[in-house]
Amino acid sequence: MLTGLLGAGVALDAFVVMMKIPSVFRRLFAEGAFNQAFIPVLAEYKENNSIEETKDLINFTFGALSSVLLCVTILALLAAPIFVMIFAPGFYLEPLKKELAIDILQITFPYLFFISLVALSGSILNSYERFSLPALTPLFYNLSLIAAAVWFAPALDLPIYAIAWAVFFAGIIQVLIQIPFLMRLGLLPRFKLDLQHPGVRKVMFLMVPGIIAGGVSQINMLVDTILASLLPTGSPSWLYVSDRLMQLPLGIFAIAIATVILPKLSNLFASESREQFSSTLDWSIRLILLIGLPAVIGLVMLSEPIILTLFERGEFGAQDSKMASSSLIALAFGLLAFMLIKILTPSFFARQQPKKPMIVALISMVLNAFLAWLLGFQLGYAHVGLALASSISAFFTVITLLFILRKDKVYKASQGWIYFLLRMLIASIVLILLIGYFGKEVDYLRQISEFSRFLYIIKIVLIGMVGYFLSLWILGIRIKDFSNKDVFD
Repeated sequence: MLTGLLGAGVALDAFVVMMKIPSVFRRLFAEGAFNQAFIPVLAEYKENNSIEETKDLINFTFGALSSVLLCVTILALLAAPIFVMIFAPGFYLEPLKKELAIDILQITFPYLFFISLVALSGSILNSYERFSLPALTPLFYNLSLIAAAVWFAPALDLPIYAIAWAVFFAGIIQVLIQIPFLMRLGLLPRFKLDLQHPGVRKVMFLMVPGIIAGGVSQINMLVDTILASLLPTGSPSWLYVSDRLMQLPLGIFAIAIATVILPKLSNLFASESREQFSSTLDWSIRLILLIGLPAVIGLVMLSEPIILTLFERGEFGAQDSKMASSSLIALAFGLLAFMLIKILTPSFFARQQPKKPMIVALISMVLNAFLAWLLGFQLGYAHVGLALASSISAFFTVITLLFILRKDKVYKASQGWIYFLLRMLIASIVLILLIGYFGKEVDYLRQISEFSRFLYIIKIVLIGMVGYFLSLWILGIRIKDFSNKDVFD
């Protein structure tokens, strides 16, 4: 809806770059570092303390979090021009982009306050094995933006302002729908402020390094966005479109699995179940590979057909599809690494040991910035170079985290890995052959109707899925092999 309404131009560039600021802070303070710091402490209180002491932890955490967020939000609103200069230096030199960027940031930044409270609610609900509402909540953000794009934006001279206000109101809606479910559990937070509370101090202790360790991929994407603002108009929008498609497997599978295993790993660590801790982590890695590898193949081989079908309409043209598909391929090569980071990082936070992933994340950030400068500017790959830098640095992070987990004897690979990888390789070759055989040229897709293009994408995805999973079934891999009851009980 957004790309069709605005195209890859000044307005969408400004919106994309400015939304990265509250979005990255959100991933760090809310769904990233905060969740990974708060859930282990909450699990510890549930295991060893009374219900009243657990409620106190929730109340004091709510008080501390909301106070800090309010201060950060007010600071951002007052210093919006400075934020634009820091996070989008390329915009600051162009008056139109600068004005749009400042306005959009001031409207959308309060979303950080609201969505962080939603993250607190989600942490509580997940810790009490209530996963449905936290999983459903982001839908209201999407519906708000779609409604604004359909009904309100066309009536404005600058449609982007309707989209920005939709972000603001989406945050309020997401907070309000949490309240009945928290009340039902008797855990609706009350504002109490005591920064010396031992539970709050432990959360803060875990959260500070977690801001870096838990959000490395987001910080890298922010670096890419800053650099993209220095590239030609359209570059931030092309990266945005690529990132949206990457978030599909990340959000549906990787983040979903990470959401489930963090409370489980925290409970296992609290109960000193070391072998089960390792087996749960091993199960998660295998499941990520099983789902992530065909996603990589599909996104690489079908990059332009997918972007053409989903985005190429209105102001978003054929050249935009081609440019966005190039960066999608570069990001897709790192998809497995992005997904595994979501699984490996919680294994450190569940053990309340955030310093090692923090150091790895810092090194990864420096590596990403250097590679983005080298590939994007020195070697002339522009926005594709920025995407490729993110993928390379993500693989560095995964390899290093796995090495540390093995060295610390936290994770031990279970038996059968070579046989498992061999069967996955065969199924992946089958998938590649099927896409190659049934795939159509991009020029052909542009000649058929939009509805026919959607049918084509659905058909080839279904053919690929059936071929891949049927191959796995023939080779002896069954769904029940991944129904790890210990994770979900």
